[in-house]
Amino acid sequence: MSDKKIKVTLVKSVIGTKQSHRATVRGLGLRRLNHTVELVDTPAVRGMINKVCYLVKCEG
Repeated sequence: MSDKKIKVTLVKSVIGTKQSHRATVRGLGLRRLNHTVELVDTPAVRGMINKVCYLVKCEG
């Protein structure tokens, strides 16, 4: 099992975005602007990040 981590930061506001994109941001565990979370690198998480790539910044 890979225990690689990705750091995801919300860099753009979710105001005015699609409801499903807001839900995805919340699903990633991001609550407010510039909030950073560390997530396990899985295909599901990658897909969620890809969906809202214009709102988040990820590293690692």
